[in-house]
Amino acid sequence: MQISKILTVITVLFLTNVHAWSQGDTIIQAKILDDGSQDAEKFYNSGTEFLKAHNYQAAVAEFDKAIGLKPQFDAAFFNRATAKNELNDREGAIQDLTAALAISPKAEYSFMRGQTKLILNDRPGAIEDFTSAISADAKYALAYYERGVLKFEAADYTGAVSDFSEAIKNDATLAYAYNDRGSAKRELGDLDGAISDYQSAIKLKPDMPFTYNSLASAKRKKGDFKGAISDYSQAIKLKGDYFIAYNNRGSAKLDAGDYNGAIDDFTKAIQLNAKYAYAYSNRAAAKYKLKDYQGSESDCTKAIELDPTNGVSFLNRGIARELLRNDSGACEDWKKAIELGVDSARNYLGDCQ
Repeated sequence: MQISKILTVITVLFLTNVHAWSQGDTIIQAKILDDGSQDAEKFYNSGTEFLKAHNYQAAVAEFDKAIGLKPQFDAAFFNRATAKNELNDREGAIQDLTAALAISPKAEYSFMRGQTKLILNDRPGAIEDFTSAISADAKYALAYYERGVLKFEAADYTGAVSDFSEAIKNDATLAYAYNDRGSAKRELGDLDGAISDYQSAIKLKPDMPFTYNSLASAKRKKGDFKGAISDYSQAIKLKGDYFIAYNNRGSAKLDAGDYNGAIDDFTKAIQLNAKYAYAYSNRAAAKYKLKDYQGSESDCTKAIELDPTNGVSFLNRGIARELLRNDSGACEDWKKAIELGVDSARNYLGDCQ
């Protein structure tokens, strides 16, 4: 079999870093209408104090009493839902939020119900509730943000950009919205826009390692390997066990021709996460560049053990095996790569039967 002249196919992982934001403790400080239900107000206030003290069972008991005396007490339903969420009673929380909304369709009630549905993996329901929150309050930045995250997950990047933009318009301090809008723009091919948004996120919150990782990946895609390596290094400085950043910095070094530096980074990623198949696959590519074909084959084999669905690892192992004069093994690997959807492996089949 004639040795292939195409030397390498490199797998690189670009991770999108969308991070959902939580409000933390949410307590409605309701203005209680004087409708004669003074005892209901007393129990409500007591429940609120228990909620602040993180005594959720006691808070539920007090809100029960308030609602028993005043069945149209929407704030008590809302705060009882907050306590139930803390107790992991999601269905109970949704029931209380639905009751609160039936009394008063406030934006914060819809928003919390959307968050609760999201925890239960009801994404369509969550989007519906975030949309209701926006309908009730067109300036509700967090509702736009959460809906944008869900649109991003659904690969509706244009819709995600729109929602993140509305979130930023209504709260320019939302660093996560800049970060995630940057990721959506990157998916749409707007690398300059992505870089600008990542930089804005960093100005607002300079301690987010995933933002530096994303910024670096955008720079790397533009061919700015030096800038990418610098930003990956900052991500690692902020989070020493950030194996993804080590892997990605290794990929940037590989692109820049620093093969030994790349191997060091891929090895560090593997030390931090021994099951990270991408690092083995990428280290195999770096070893190949250094003509360590045996080492390249070994790393591809490990990558395949960890992720037998990655056709690129089969392709690369086939190339290494060809150079090790294992023609039959190379052919088997290229055929498997084709089965897994890597059509470029057809270029290597040559004399394979």
